[in-house]
Amino acid sequence: MTTSEVAAVEEPPPFLARRRPRSGGTLGRYLLVRALLIIPTVLILVTLVFFLIRLTGDPITAALGGRLPADQLQERIHEAGYDRPVIVQYFEYLGQVFTGNFGTTITDNRLVTDVLVTYGTATLELVVYALLIAFIVGIPLGMIAAAKRDHAPDAALRVSAILFYATPVFFAGLLAKLVFSVWLGWFPVSGRADVRTEIALSREGNTGFYLIDAIASGNPAYVQDVLSHAVLPAMVLGLLTAGIFLRLVRTNVISTFNMPYVDAARSRGISEYRLVRKHAYKPALIPIITVIGLQIALLLGGAVLTETTFEWQGLGFQLTKYLAARDFVAVQGIVALIAILVALTNFVVDVIAAFLDPRVRY
Repeated sequence: MTTSEVAAVEEPPPFLARRRPRSGGTLGRYLLVRALLIIPTVLILVTLVFFLIRLTGDPITAALGGRLPADQLQERIHEAGYDRPVIVQYFEYLGQVFTGNFGTTITDNRLVTDVLVTYGTATLELVVYALLIAFIVGIPLGMIAAAKRDHAPDAALRVSAILFYATPVFFAGLLAKLVFSVWLGWFPVSGRADVRTEIALSREGNTGFYLIDAIASGNPAYVQDVLSHAVLPAMVLGLLTAGIFLRLVRTNVISTFNMPYVDAARSRGISEYRLVRKHAYKPALIPIITVIGLQIALLLGGAVLTETTFEWQGLGFQLTKYLAARDFVAVQGIVALIAILVALTNFVVDVIAAFLDPRVRY
């Protein structure tokens, strides 16, 4: 046969080629769809928050009712526009949100965006610490549990994962403070740093991320102080997610063990430890990446209780203060920002997963 004849045999007829099923959408189409889904997701979340808060009445009466005379209270309500129809207030609020204006707090008359910038960095720093701990603890322990599956170490680690996830964050925080701060005296009880460290960092130019500021200052004492304050809240919040990572890694590594290429490697005499480290480890990380977006939402929710327990001056700590003061404008702004952050994080995670796993397509 000549080369052209071989090509003709291997090439399917045109009518069959046209009917060949598509294996999936393109990467560009997938990313475009995921990006467009951010808008309705944020819109639904902001709408739910707005109308749930309006069920309590107007924010001015909720925060200042009983503190101001009736005429002054009605004047404040009129100035803020809360005496207009709710649907008018809703569309006006949507317009403000999409321009980056989340309103002004009632109790301390601050722009909500200023509150978000001032305290959001503290929450973001805590979430990053917690994620690092979740990776460092959850992934290696999940690999160990998979390598020792159906044995005593595997059972112990699975029980530990359940305890990590099921223990209330505030209870774990109080217990950690009692043991490691009060009894042993290893770590500070509360705060992000010592008062002297905070003053020194603010003088030298504060970015809001204490560890970055401490490193930039060149003073090892500041770095040690910042890290010592971060250990307990980061551990308490990180172990919550570590339990999820542990079980995910274990399950996916064990499922990878049943793949033909792993059986072929085992037949060549490769040890179980090397099978986990060389062959089953990377495929098991893809599900971890896909659930990071959900874990960010879980960490942000847990940060509210963790920051309150350890007096960590972040958005969660401020949220509890505004809730106690019934300042629902501030609460609405903080919750809306968290919803936007979660939606954007999910998009970034989907993009990373699509690049790592070609099967992730529409």
